Amino acid sequence: MNLTEFNQSDRCEHFSCPERSVSPAVYILLYVCSAAVVLLTVCGNLLVIVSVFHFKQLHTPTNMLVFSLAVSDFLVGTLVMPPVLIWMIESCWIFARGFCICFLLATGFLMIVSIYNIALIAMDRYLALSNPFLYINTISRRTMCTVVSSNWCVCLVYSSLICYFNGNFTSSVMCPGECFYILNEVWSVIDLVFSFIFPLSVIIILYTRVFVIAKKHASAIRELNNHTRPKTQKITSYSMKSERKAAKVLGILVSVFLMCLLPYFIYSLLSDIIEPQIETIQKVMTMLTLNSTINPVIYALFYPWFRKCFKLIITLQIFQIDSALINVLS
Repeated sequence: MNLTEFNQSDRCEHFSCPERSVSPAVYILLYVCSAAVVLLTVCGNLLVIVSVFHFKQLHTPTNMLVFSLAVSDFLVGTLVMPPVLIWMIESCWIFARGFCICFLLATGFLMIVSIYNIALIAMDRYLALSNPFLYINTISRRTMCTVVSSNWCVCLVYSSLICYFNGNFTSSVMCPGECFYILNEVWSVIDLVFSFIFPLSVIIILYTRVFVIAKKHASAIRELNNHTRPKTQKITSYSMKSERKAAKVLGILVSVFLMCLLPYFIYSLLSDIIEPQIETIQKVMTMLTLNSTINPVIYALFYPWFRKCFKLIITLQIFQIDSALINVLS
């Protein structure tokens, strides 16, 4: 069923057409809150981009992945989040059809890139912890740049294919307007597996392995200290604290990932079974983009160097001579 063939009356028969009546104060408050979310997303990811790009001490293979994630989330904040939030506030798509198509293409591409950046970071951390000597000898910045470039290219090809072979774009400038495309049953399953199940499985499995390995290392260190030092209370306490922190970060990561992405993919999979509702589509799209807002908190604010870089950037010390050589890891 091609949704683009519906006329205005058909849309109100097949979709739940929201009719919102809000006061001017609430209307302004919604736009202020939306602007704050967009600003937080853009600034948070921009700080990560500037930090990794400017300070030479941060030019490591792992940070190349963090940089790639921040770039994809920064583009989500600048290109995807504003139209999504305006669409939700106005309760209809107020932009042209051509902008709708560009918006959907950018959304699909950037979301997949962001998801696979997270999966690659999980893989990088697992390899670095499970076999550190092999990791140091084989994984260089050049190798990681190749991996990152390949990830962007593969995601671009996949997004182009799914839109070319399946996309039924729906857009109407008249309220209640829509801007989305419906996947058929086959592509819904393919997209669910490629964009959600597979990267989520990689993240959960590898981060679980990272936690198990870290716990074994901490236990080995405690055992060694018990034989070499009579007083190991402080060291043992530090090891246990590290274990709890690793478990906490893992729990936050998986919980946020599920919270933001699961509603979208469930709704996409059931789009041919349940009746599409504009309000629901707007909500799941908003939840999907919020993952890019939270990613800087998970992948940057947990790093001690980020707070130091933040101070250097805010105080404009990065414009000083040789500021790129400042030690931000101490």
